[in-house]
Amino acid sequence: MRFTIYQDSLKGGRENNEDRTTYCYSRDALMMVIADGMGGHHHGEIAAQIAVQSFANAFQGEAKPRLGDPFLFLQNGMKNAHRAILDYALSHRMGDSPRTTCVACVIQDNVAYWAHAGDSRLFLMRNGRVFAQTKDHSRIRLLVEEGLVSEAQAAHHPDRNKIYSCLGGPATPEIDFSRKTPLEHGDVLLLCTDGLWGVTSGEMMAVTLKEANLLQAMPMLMAQTEIKAGPHGDNLSAVAVRWEDNYVEALSSVISTQTMAMDEVTTRLDEFGRNPSYKSELSDEEIEAAIEEIRTAIDKYNPKK
Repeated sequence: MRFTIYQDSLKGGRENNEDRTTYCYSRDALMMVIADGMGGHHHGEIAAQIAVQSFANAFQGEAKPRLGDPFLFLQNGMKNAHRAILDYALSHRMGDSPRTTCVACVIQDNVAYWAHAGDSRLFLMRNGRVFAQTKDHSRIRLLVEEGLVSEAQAAHHPDRNKIYSCLGGPATPEIDFSRKTPLEHGDVLLLCTDGLWGVTSGEMMAVTLKEANLLQAMPMLMAQTEIKAGPHGDNLSAVAVRWEDNYVEALSSVISTQTMAMDEVTTRLDEFGRNPSYKSELSDEEIEAAIEEIRTAIDKYNPKK
């Protein structure tokens, strides 16, 4: 595999950052995950952390160096993260469990697979256009599809942030899966939270990223979106990959997995409370306790291989 990848999260106008991101890759598979902790529920950032860390742990255990069934991996990842969040809430006797959106993508054999719950999005961009994208599990999306609200009206509708599927809620999450989607050289896959796509449209991002250096264009896009959103803007996070399936002269920013060992996995995951950009209301002692409890909740559903 050959690809360039970018990951970042900005606080926006919020006091805390409840978004979480991760990516992992082995010699033959790449996984990316975005989770947006729901601010209306206590400790949404913990739900988001459990989601991304649960996926990372599962990938590290199963990608040796490839996944047996990417769709089954995504399905189990969503379900196990949901259960781990509920277990965490139960052990802390929370009346209202923490909740998070989640979108996860696996690339293997030059084919992309993805799944999502909530309104964090995945965009597949090809030749400067949006080739495919997820559909939000939101009330406003249903209104748009029924023709009751236009896309322009949806952007400012009071119900635009109301979603009906998430991880950690009382109901079993509704999870949508993509089709097996072959990738072409130069395709860009962008996973992002609504703090990004809600301000800068997918079409605008596709134009911006067409043939651009991803590691230069994405920070500019994120910074401009944060400024445009203003003092009341939401957290905004992204994991973006440009897929390079043809041999080209290696660039310093291009990752090649050709020389990786069969059982080697590389992971980019900021542990809970350790990234300064993820400001939390918890004290240092509470963060230490949360880290250990998150690991315990996740390990129940992702036993060591």
